[in-house]
Amino acid sequence: MGLTRRGKGSKVMMVVEGQGLPLGVLVASAQRSEVRRVEEALQRVRVPRPRSRPRELVADKGYDSEALRRRLRARGIKPCIPWRKNALARPGRKPDLGGYRKRWVVERTFAWLGSFRLLLVRWERRAHIYLAFLLLACPLLLLRAISG
Repeated sequence: MGLTRRGKGSKVMMVVEGQGLPLGVLVASAQRSEVRRVEEALQRVRVPRPRSRPRELVADKGYDSEALRRRLRARGIKPCIPWRKNALARPGRKPDLGGYRKRWVVERTFAWLGSFRLLLVRWERRAHIYLAFLLLACPLLLLRAISG
């Protein structure tokens, strides 16, 4: 993918619904931070009307950015992103982290994807082929949830 400080690497960003079923997947170079890729990952989600955007975005500390919070609020999305430990003191109130309790759902989805050996150990060097395997695994997760 892209060069990082320690070599080549990639990031998988996934948007999931409340039960952990994947809605959108993005594979990108690890060179750029997650904050810069959020809108691109959200554009991968195709939700039918009447609700075409999420009410809340729950993300980890890697997404801590005041500019990102403003952009999300402008789109009508409530950000639920904790501050980093080394963050400077910020004026105003602390972010509402009530929805952060459900963050484990996203981690569980990545664990489900880890059951596919091809995705767990990344053998594919090309990002578009790896993304294709990820996109093939997502309907299998949906079928497991339905049958299950």
